[in-house]
Order: sequence, then C-alpha cells, then structure tokens
Amino acid sequence: MSTVAPAQLDPGVTDLIERSRAGASRRLRGRGLWSALAVGGLFVGAAVTFAVLYHSSRSTSFLSAAALVLSYALASRAEFEVRTGSALPTQVVLVPMLLLLPLDLVPFLVALALLIGKTIVPGRGRAPLDRALLVPVYSWHVMGPVAVLALAGERPPRLGDWPIYFAAIVAQFAVDFAVSGSREWVVKGVRPSSQLPFMGWVFLVDAGLASVGLLAALAAVHRPAVCLLLLPLIGLLSVFAHERQMRIDHALELSHAYRGTAFLLGDVVEADDPYTGTHSRDVVTLVLDVCDELGLEPSERRDAEFAALLHDVGKIRIPGEIINKAGPLDARERAMIETHTLEGERLLSLVGGILGSVGRIIRSCHENWDGSGYPDGLVGEEIPLVARIVRCCDAFNAMTTDRPYRAARSVDEALTELRRCAGTEFDPTVVDALAATIATGS
Repeated sequence: MSTVAPAQLDPGVTDLIERSRAGASRRLRGRGLWSALAVGGLFVGAAVTFAVLYHSSRSTSFLSAAALVLSYALASRAEFEVRTGSALPTQVVLVPMLLLLPLDLVPFLVALALLIGKTIVPGRGRAPLDRALLVPVYSWHVMGPVAVLALAGERPPRLGDWPIYFAAIVAQFAVDFAVSGSREWVVKGVRPSSQLPFMGWVFLVDAGLASVGLLAALAAVHRPAVCLLLLPLIGLLSVFAHERQMRIDHALELSHAYRGTAFLLGDVVEADDPYTGTHSRDVVTLVLDVCDELGLEPSERRDAEFAALLHDVGKIRIPGEIINKAGPLDARERAMIETHTLEGERLLSLVGGILGSVGRIIRSCHENWDGSGYPDGLVGEEIPLVARIVRCCDAFNAMTTDRPYRAARSVDEALTELRRCAGTEFDPTVVDALAATIATGS
C-alpha cells in the first residue's frame, strides 16, 4: 500500500487534536474523575434496571456472543481521530449484537467489549485504570437503541422493520450526544452546540456502517458464524485508521517544523538587527489581537502571525548602515530598502510550504490602500487582508517606538495619524479594528 504524503492541517483542527491528545494522556482527576464516576454509575444503574425489568425471549450460544464481543473490541481499537475525539467503526458490530443477542445482555456485552478493547489490549493514552473508569461512560450510546427495540418487541431482523431501526439509531445518537456533550461541557467547558460539527461527522460514519451491520445481521439469523465475515472489514478499517493517525502525526510534525523555522528566522533577524527583531515580535502581538477583532479564520491567523514575525526578514539582505541610518534616506538608499519585501519573499520561497505562502503575503506588506505603495502598486482589496493588517500594525508600532532619529509618539498621536491616513495608506476597516483593540487593551 502506498504511503500518502502528509497534508497540511487547518490550524484550528491542529489545536483541537493536540489538546485532545494531551487530555487523553492525563490521569483522571477533579471534574474529569467525578463526572466519569457519576455518568458511569448512572449507566450501570440503567443497565441493571433494564436487565431486571426486561426479560428477553432470545437465546444465543456462548460462542456467538463471544465472537461478537471480540469483534466489537477489535473495532473499538480502530480510532479515526476527528477534532476533539475519535470515530470508531463499532457500529458495524453493534447492529448484529442488537438484532441477534438478548437485549437485556447487550449493554453489559458492549461494556465488556470496550473494556477489552480499551484496557486489556495495550494502547497509548491514559493508564488502564483510568480507561476502565471511562468504559461505562462510553457505553451509554447503546441504551437508546436497546430501549427502542425493547418497546418494539424482539423479532428476527428484517428489512421491513427499517422504521424501527431508524428510530433506534436516532435514539442512539440522541443519548450519545446528550451524555458526551454534557460531560464535555462540565469537564472542558465546551458547549454542546460547539460539538455538533464533530458529533455530526461521527454520526454520519455510524449511520453508514449501520447498514453494513444490518446486512450482516440478516445473513446471520440462522448462521451466527456469518458475522465473522465482518473481521476482514474491521481489519481493513484498522489499517486505514492507523494510516490516518500516521498522516496526522506527520502533519503535526510538519506544522511544528514550520513554526520552529519561522521563529528561527525571527531570531536571525534579531541577531542581525536587534531593533528590527524586537519590533517584529511586538508587531506579532498586535497583529494577532487585530485578527481576533476582525474574526479571522485560524489559517489566516496563523499566516498573520508568521507574516508579522517575518515581515522584515528581507532586511538581512540590506546593509546595516542603511537600516540604522540616523536620518532620512537618499533615493538610492530608499530604492534599496524597498527591495526587502522581495528579498523576504525570495528567502521564504526557498523554505516552501506554509512559509512560501507567507512570503507572498510579505511581498505586499508595504502596499498602500490607494496604490501608492511598493513593490506592485496594488490597490484596496487587491492587497491580501493579512498584509493590510501587518502594514497598519507595523506603522503603529514604529510610530510608538523610539528611534535614533526621533522620539516615540504617544498612542493617541499614532492613532490620529493612522486615521488621517486611512483610505490612502491604510485599510479603514483595519484601522478601526486596531483602534478598538488598543481601546480594549487600555
């Protein structure tokens, strides 16, 4: 099987995955521990109550139940990482369990399968005891379809009962979302509404695999051993899950490498000229605040951070006597200093990837809103938004910083100058966002 090159992850997704992995490696304590005990205890109580009140008319052999439990355990090992959690292909085994095994035993068998898959089989993440405590929490989803199928009455699986099966899977999703969403809210402070996109993707996977599970259940009514034919599919999904995990690992490593390279180049700029390096780092903070004020996407915010840090990287190609000249530049010196955006683009194009894209933004960081800037004379919206933000924040920081040839202006004076030049040098919307950021900060 060929190896797929790692794709670049959206910064927002990268952050969610890294936080999810960090959380999965920590021991349960505080809210995480008591919520696991409370939610898990409620599951045990619900499962026991259902088993006492409901008497199944089905019978099954030990081997059939054991085969399905082990298949479920293996499927639970195939984790497809999605944002703050994982999608598991267990649905392909859960459906035959619900339609073939005694309903009063299914909650306990699902919990047993997860216990085997999450604790007995080695894996990365929490300690075995912590994972065992979470098993009842992760088993809650089965109670929804068990209740619906019990109310409908146990019967052999058949396609004509699809409305019952549809109601069962809706009940599964509702219970799963209610339990998982509530616990995430309590433990991590993540509102259930924020979890809908991730949970929706997981439910879509479950719905697709449910149809495969139904076909297996139909074929296994009189020959339960047919369910073993699901094992090759589970094995294939496990391979795909492992490859996806490796691609995410590589993409995270690549993201870290780009960030490390950006900060290394920032250090090079600072070593070459301390003022330029310090100025760039100060501009980064201001740029990120303006990005938040404008509501930029995570990928744009990342580009803005790198562009702010490296917008003057091309100055390492400019003679120091010009950079630090205590007085106005002559025409030749001005022409030379204006090449630094092109030099910055060229340097970052050698790195490529994300930083290559940032280089193209840096090229435009001295363009003016009215087209009087350099190097391309871009006008208005032709200038990348990130470049417009860096341009404005760069000017503000420069005005409020002492230089050898002049004293720093006050914040009010700098904002007045920015407003005066809004619509000529600067994007008026960015100027307003910067002013709002400064006002909030003060």
